[in-house]
Formats: sequence, C-alpha cells, structure tokens
Amino acid sequence: MSRIARTVAALLVFIVSVFPVYWMVLTAFKPTKDIQSATPTFLPASITFEHFGTAVAAQGFFSFWRNSLLVAGGAVLLALLVALLAAFAVARLQWKGRRGFILMVFIAQMTPWEALLIPIYVIARDTGMLDTLWMLTLVYFMITLPFTIVTLRGFLAAIPADLEEAAQVDGCSRGQAFRRVVFPLLAPGLLATSLFGFITAWNEFAFANVLIIKDQDDRTLPVWLSSFNNTFGTDWGATMAASTLFMLPVLLIFLVLQGRVTTGIVGGAVKG
Repeated sequence: MSRIARTVAALLVFIVSVFPVYWMVLTAFKPTKDIQSATPTFLPASITFEHFGTAVAAQGFFSFWRNSLLVAGGAVLLALLVALLAAFAVARLQWKGRRGFILMVFIAQMTPWEALLIPIYVIARDTGMLDTLWMLTLVYFMITLPFTIVTLRGFLAAIPADLEEAAQVDGCSRGQAFRRVVFPLLAPGLLATSLFGFITAWNEFAFANVLIIKDQDDRTLPVWLSSFNNTFGTDWGATMAASTLFMLPVLLIFLVLQGRVTTGIVGGAVKG
C-alpha cells in the first residue's frame, strides 16, 4: 500500500506539472473556433498550423531569437568562466575570508532578484546602458553566477585532490594538472550548470521588459511573446504557438544532454 500511495502521489505531481505544457501545445494546434469555445476539449478535434505561421511571420521573430541567444549564451559563458575560478579557489585553496565569501555567495543565491530591479534600472540609466544587450547580458550574468559557483564548488569538492597531486608529482604544474586531469572530470558539472543558467536567462522577463524600453529591436523572446494582440484582444493561438517554439531549444538541449546533466546535478550535491 505504501508503494502504491507513493506511485499515485508521483503520478499526480507529474500530471500537475506537465498539464500546463500540454495545454499550451494543444492550444497551439487548435483552430481559433475551438480555442474560443466555451466547452474545453482535452483532445484536438482537428489540427492547424496556422498559429505557427502567424508566430513565425511576426515582425522581428528571428531578430528576437538572435537577441535571446546572444544574451543568454553570453551570460552563461561569463558565469562559467568566473565561477570556475571562484569554485576552484573555494574548493581547493585555504585563504582568509573563505567562509565569509561562501556565505555571501549563498546570500546572493537566495536574494530575490526582482528586489534589485529598480537599483539596476537606475544604474543602467545613469551609465547610459539602457536599451543595450550588453547591460542585459551583465544582469543575467549576475543572476546566474551564484548558482554556478555553488554547483561547481560541490562538484570540485567531490573530485579527489589526490588526482591533481599525482599529476604534479609527474611533472605537471598546478594549472596543467587542473586542465588535464580535473577539467575533463568537470564536464557533467559544467553542462548541468550551463544548462540551468541558460534556462534562467532564456526565460527571464522582468529585466528584459524594464531595461529595453526605446529600442524595440533589442527585445528578447519573453518580451516579444506579450505582443500577440489584435482588435479582439490576445491572439491565444499565436501566443501558444510562439511559446511552444520558444520552449523547443531548451527542451531539445536538455533531452540530448539529459544523462550528463543528471550526473552533474548529483555530483554537485555530493559535498558542500
């Protein structure tokens, strides 16, 4: 009975989690008359690709895709570079203020970033960086950095330091030992942290909506999704089709890297 209860509970959690995604994809393929029907249908009576055509033909579709890829990709690369050095210093070196640094990283990780929206807007305005993708990239870098440091720190702590020491005995410098021995073992952790950092930057809406005001060509996909309006209100079919297309890149990357990502998550949680 206990096993059955756990299975039923897991199934309910799965249904509650997946149903909004299913409803989004279903709505994207429904004809407009079925979407506006007062009686909801949970299986499609007919399928149309009209809404996807509307989404792809929308002004700036490919430009906004490019903007999102540049901003999210740039933020993740910067976060990986800085976090890798910080995580190595925390996990391998002993220095004064190490515990305080770790504590500050955890505090930054727990901080609701929406609380910094106004201060960051003021800084961007005063430095002339409003309406620039550079500012948005730096903000996403700041958001993803604490999580990346925490995860990579745990993963580095799980790799025995004896491996580096053995490589140094064989004639490698500390940098060579890290590059040739430790770095290949970090691949699952790097993939896991980069994927979750990319998802965070890819889906972020508030900062993109506030920091990009005048130059609409620099908008990102989450902001662009709010633009499907017509004389009758929101075009829900086109909005759901655009949301489905918006979800596909991250979903495909996750499916391809699923095994390594799972290993990275477990490895990063082994030691703190």
